[in-house]
Amino acid sequence: MCPLFICEMDVTPLITTLKLLWRAIRFAVRIVRYAITLLIFVMLIQRSTVPIGRDHNAIAIITRDYHFNFVAWELDALRTKVGQFFWGVHPFMNEADRAQFVRDYMADVARVQQLEAQITRIFVDPDVADPQVESATLRAERDALRDDLNNRQPLAESILEGQVAAVLVDLGFGFHGQLLPPMAAHFSQTPNALVVSPRDKINIEVLINLEGMTIDQITALEEQVDRERDVSSLIVGIGGIAIYPAMILETSSIPFAVDTIAHEWLHHYLFAYPLGYQFTFDGDTRTINETTANIFGQEVGRLVLERYYPDLVPPQPSSEPLDDAPSSPPAAPDLDAFDFGLAMHETRTTVDEMLADGRVEEAETYMEERRRLFVENGFQIRKLNQAYFAFFGGYQSGEPGAGGADPTGAAIRGILDASPSLQAWIVTMRSITTREELLKICERMCKNQDIHANLIEKQL
Repeated sequence: MCPLFICEMDVTPLITTLKLLWRAIRFAVRIVRYAITLLIFVMLIQRSTVPIGRDHNAIAIITRDYHFNFVAWELDALRTKVGQFFWGVHPFMNEADRAQFVRDYMADVARVQQLEAQITRIFVDPDVADPQVESATLRAERDALRDDLNNRQPLAESILEGQVAAVLVDLGFGFHGQLLPPMAAHFSQTPNALVVSPRDKINIEVLINLEGMTIDQITALEEQVDRERDVSSLIVGIGGIAIYPAMILETSSIPFAVDTIAHEWLHHYLFAYPLGYQFTFDGDTRTINETTANIFGQEVGRLVLERYYPDLVPPQPSSEPLDDAPSSPPAAPDLDAFDFGLAMHETRTTVDEMLADGRVEEAETYMEERRRLFVENGFQIRKLNQAYFAFFGGYQSGEPGAGGADPTGAAIRGILDASPSLQAWIVTMRSITTREELLKICERMCKNQDIHANLIEKQL
């Protein structure tokens, strides 16, 4: 029995006060963790672009009207994260409601993208006399839906962050149940990247982030940089940037979102280890770092889908025959089908040979011929040059392509296959900063994996 005055007391205000106090304590702890993480990043990040030099300064001046404003973006992202943590409702939602909220949000993002495409077609159609009037209804629907999405975006981000973080903690990346560094990602229109390579070799010498631009602005700026600096340049869109919170390209694809969130989180994690804090654009570390993050995002993304969005998991080819499989042999593969990976691999290796021999102009003519071949086969590559290979060659997943004969991707995948867990693989990878060290470790760990051993044999 309880005393009468306690039994008759209305404890609702007390419970509400305790809940608010608990949330305030959690908020303070999160702020401290964010502050510590940001401090570590400031201490460890050596630079966000290639070291300033003559070419960098000159190109920065040429592109000064298009530089992306990271300070404004960071302040807005932090404001959103603080508000969502303190007033967000995701801790009080069950998993089914969280997953459905994300699905609905992504479906509306897809609708906005469809509306944008319809509006664009109206404005480029020469037969439309007044595109403003013709597109008025579509623009009104787009704007209303965009306002609604802006209100729902912070909650969608928090749910996806929590889902990816939960998988990572279960994989062994947590500390007393908490993910370190804390998961933080923010959807937005990511900037473009201006990649600059010398003409006589494939290497990133300058990389500058630019705001969104039209295709005619992009082409004109590339031509100006190439002409004034005698270099090879390319402006490309990017899916994410590992600032804090991570900048993630707005998407209607849940698989892309969870893959990219995990990819960028690994960049945050690696800042505390040699593979992260020794990152340079012109060395082996970039290729090793980006390739590791690429594979990591794919692996973790699939686990997130399996747990929260099982219907979105892409099918994997099975080595076991189906019980109801037809008795007739499978159809022979189409030997005339265009293989993008092998064609790009051949292109890169040929270009490497030409540049090594000093045949720069011949290599550039060859790359344009190959670009036309890719376009004829349905691959809309706007520009194929040294800068293209310098950028995309850094994202290898063990398959032939822009990396050419570089065995980095295959070696990293081989170490993963030989590791007892994803977390053990990252522990191995986080201290590897050179291709020589990578190949030696893979040679030791991947002895039974012929596909990787054959690639490595060419380099040793």
